Amino acid sequence: MPEVLLELHWPDGEASRFYSPSTIVYEFLKPGETLTIAELEQRGLAALREASERVRARYGFACTRTDEEASKLQQRLARYGRSDRVEVREISHDVREISD
Repeated sequence: MPEVLLELHWPDGEASRFYSPSTIVYEFLKPGETLTIAELEQRGLAALREASERVRARYGFACTRTDEEASKLQQRLARYGRSDRVEVREISHDVREISD
């Protein structure tokens, strides 16, 4: 399955990576867009749920890394106000098989 790495640029100037085991993430997060923390929470977590379900449909089990990513995302989101803004940038889009 293709996997995607996005870079999130946070209100404090820091950057972090957002991993998805599926390109479905592009239906929720678009490189180049700026979102509020509230929007990123809703759309980012929905993207991870959908990506995990795509892995389940293909391999018969969910992607455990998406649970880890969701936890990391929620921890990071908690640092900021709901109306603070985050920029989404693309790092890579890699087509390869995943093992989890």
